[in-house]
Amino acid sequence: MDRFWLSSYPEGVPADIDPSLYPSLNALIDESLKKYSTRTAYLCMDKPMTYGELDQRSQAFAAWLQSKGLGKGKRVAIMLPNILQFPVAAAGVLRAGCTAVCVNPLYTPRELEHQLKDSGAEAIVILENFAHTLQQVIGHTAIRHVVLTSIGEMLGAVRGRIIDFAIRNVRKMVPPFDLPGASRFADAVSAGESMRYQAPSVGSEDLAFLQYTGGTTGLSKGAMLTHRNVIAAILQCEAWFMPIDRAFKAKYGEDAPFTGLCALPLYHIYMLALGFGFGMKSGGCNLLVPNPRDIPDLIKVLAKYPVNNFPGLNTLFNALANNPEFAKLDFSRLMFAAGGGMATQQAVADKWLAVTGVPLGEGFGLSETCAIGTINPVNSTAFNGTVGLPVSSVEVAIRDDAGNDVPSGERGEICIRGPQVMAGYWQQPEETARAMTADGFFKTGDIGVMDFKGFVKIVDRKKDMIIVSGFNVFPNEIEEVIASLPGVLECAAVGVPDEHSGEAIKIFVVRKDPALTEQAVRDWCADRLTGYKKPRHVVFCAELPKSNVGKILRRELRDSPPKALA
Repeated sequence: MDRFWLSSYPEGVPADIDPSLYPSLNALIDESLKKYSTRTAYLCMDKPMTYGELDQRSQAFAAWLQSKGLGKGKRVAIMLPNILQFPVAAAGVLRAGCTAVCVNPLYTPRELEHQLKDSGAEAIVILENFAHTLQQVIGHTAIRHVVLTSIGEMLGAVRGRIIDFAIRNVRKMVPPFDLPGASRFADAVSAGESMRYQAPSVGSEDLAFLQYTGGTTGLSKGAMLTHRNVIAAILQCEAWFMPIDRAFKAKYGEDAPFTGLCALPLYHIYMLALGFGFGMKSGGCNLLVPNPRDIPDLIKVLAKYPVNNFPGLNTLFNALANNPEFAKLDFSRLMFAAGGGMATQQAVADKWLAVTGVPLGEGFGLSETCAIGTINPVNSTAFNGTVGLPVSSVEVAIRDDAGNDVPSGERGEICIRGPQVMAGYWQQPEETARAMTADGFFKTGDIGVMDFKGFVKIVDRKKDMIIVSGFNVFPNEIEEVIASLPGVLECAAVGVPDEHSGEAIKIFVVRKDPALTEQAVRDWCADRLTGYKKPRHVVFCAELPKSNVGKILRRELRDSPPKALA
């Protein structure tokens, strides 16, 4: 197709990347671990870990996994927040030849059971704070090996009194659990150091990650990301960031380490691609923040370790830009800040620019595209309200319901084709067929327009997906849970604007039992839905608007909500 947007590329950004430069993601990882062995790869709670240490520890963990019969084709779940154990586990799983399954640590038992059963994971690396959740469902899964870790397990002697105090408090909050035969992460790594490691024979089409995303059926689907997919996404990031790389080296020297913030969770595709993948390839220092919701602590971290690249969400940018302590920081080293996962608001972008002097960029990608699709040029001087241009080797088509390309400036579904687009959904060929076009484009379900320069603007969502703080929430899942509550006749979930999370979930309920209360609905959800999926608003009404065939009209619920009952 005519890639007319290439004329809008910044100087030096190539039109294409070549994923065949590496036979596997493991080859890319091995290269970086050796090339940057003396550099700091990750920094968490003042504890640095060099690429050399990551090399040694991840290979040892890989050897331990292999000793348990976990090699090529096996799935290993990783249920960790942003701590040093995450990159060690992720690199170790890949270097063992396995497929990594990233799991949200805040999942409820129901959500965790589905993902473990669907993926067929045989092992899991999990923070002990969430082990009680695993205990409730492990008997219904294929999990044979549990590897437990704690927040402070890899922090060593550098911990200060304040950090030690925080860790002790975290440990006090660990609910009781019983997982007989579980191993400790540090013990597994230690044991693996004396074991024989055999580099696996993995190729570009083997699966690197099963990245779970929301499903229209109410259950999440595993996007199959091959080694080639992830390599492509990493090289696309590298190509797009070339102007910043040149400017950074000209200012600070060829060997100066580039520091990126990892405040968003590494288990989310946005940070997995940037903080783990691109961070690895570039040899940068990744600043891990386990709890970005603690804004005062995050500001203290940023004061101690100024960052050059700041990936974030609208809500995070908003909270920081409106904090007077954040405004006191030195932003002279900040070169780029990018929003993703949810829409960045103009008011937030304006405030951020006023405080930091650095404009906010915005991009668009999904789990199915390794987080990569479109990004604004890194040398932009102002927020433009678009999600940018298709990046190197990416094609974007705006199509109508019949699959025809629409003229420039007209609305249609955003479709993406490129080497970073998934191989399909795990064990769901029908869902894969629905998501892909005959000519290889992934149908995103988002409605957008592309201008004559190639900039894409998202204007609506074809699907009813709700985005809460960057996480995808599908109404069917919420409705399925609440509809199973005795006393509920029917219900419908929609997203409504929220200044803190971008969108919040609003549930409309028609009661079967007149005595049903709002608190009863919230209590029911508390045990069955993770935090960001819980309804913020509960409204009882007499009936739900429906089409002539009985389909609930969610758009009408958003635009003209029914009268609320007491």
